[in-house]
Amino acid sequence: MKKSLLAVAAIGAFASAAQAQSSVTVYGILDVGYIGGNTRVQDSAKGNATGYNNGTTKTTVNQFGQGAEQTNRLGFKGVEDLGGGTSAFFTAEFALAPQDQTLSGNKNGGLSNRQTFVGLKKNGIGQTAIGLQYTPIFNAGAVTDPGQYNNMTGNVIYAGSTGISAANAGTNNVGFTNRTANTLSVKSDNFAGFTGSAIYTLNNINSTETSSSILTTGGNLNASGWGLGADFTYHKFYITAAYQAFKQLTVANGDPTATAIWTNAQANGATASNLASAQNVQDNQFYAGTTYDFGILKAYAQYVSRKATSTITTNYYLKRSAEQIGVRSYITPTVEAWASAGLGRYTSFGTNQPTANFNGWQLGSNYYLSKRTNLYAIYGQHLTSTAAAGSTTTGGGTSNYAIGVRHTF
Repeated sequence: MKKSLLAVAAIGAFASAAQAQSSVTVYGILDVGYIGGNTRVQDSAKGNATGYNNGTTKTTVNQFGQGAEQTNRLGFKGVEDLGGGTSAFFTAEFALAPQDQTLSGNKNGGLSNRQTFVGLKKNGIGQTAIGLQYTPIFNAGAVTDPGQYNNMTGNVIYAGSTGISAANAGTNNVGFTNRTANTLSVKSDNFAGFTGSAIYTLNNINSTETSSSILTTGGNLNASGWGLGADFTYHKFYITAAYQAFKQLTVANGDPTATAIWTNAQANGATASNLASAQNVQDNQFYAGTTYDFGILKAYAQYVSRKATSTITTNYYLKRSAEQIGVRSYITPTVEAWASAGLGRYTSFGTNQPTANFNGWQLGSNYYLSKRTNLYAIYGQHLTSTAAAGSTTTGGGTSNYAIGVRHTF
């Protein structure tokens, strides 16, 4: 009996020790408020015709919305100490939609996966992980964006819009791929101010189809890609750069003719839901950003370039590039403000095609009620020239404004 009690006590002590070496954190963001905006888009069917609205479609939206400053989310992070400077970790993060009748938004049947991965870390060397993860460009932009990846229009690098039709360049992922599924990532520790990172994403499926009792080649449903990133910190100066390239193929029944040129290739991996919008595309993306902290304010400079090229013919492509500068500063201990301005262009299908130019700017401010809760006000504008590049842009403009409250936990 005593031996049994001692065994139970030993098991309990071991379990307690193991549990003490592990930690799980629940975190999230809830962001709601008033959101308004309007879009003005040139109707290509009417051209520059005179008459009602001069051939222009106008849309105005006013609503109590969500996610203007940051996307709503719920996440779980865990770390377990394995000893000897080695640890295991995981992250599982999902989007929330507090203004919709379903938890993750009416367009989703279940929770929308933002990132989910598990990995191992060795102190002094680095870490590796497998799962749905952010790309090197997304991570580089996250620390060099003056608007901190808010979802309002006016930012030409991240290119967001909230509550209004995302016309022109106003759609997240249009500047670069945010995340990839089926991804292996590695990241180094900091060595004399330098860190490096890399990803490799892979989802290759070969299939056959039977049609009218005739066996035909189903073709490839292949998505693969890689990315590299590096950054350097020296006192108040920070600089980062990243490059990533993705290829996504969909050749059903051996037919190579169906090609979509502008795409968010590999946004969520090669799945049935997004293959149709990312067929036979080589997608190359580059980003560089820098910051300098002057004390009273932090200055930002950014550049992004993306070229989606048909794998069938390299003469069929669409390229987008943009550059942006900005500042961010605490005006008082509880009032923070930022401003950004940028411009860019689309070029498609070779030198004989017109270039569509665009520009945007944004102003925003936070008033912190506490470390976790703040009020915010954001206004942004985005304008695009009337020249069309591919099927992505048309002349017009977008304005977006929001007043809300954000709580982090």
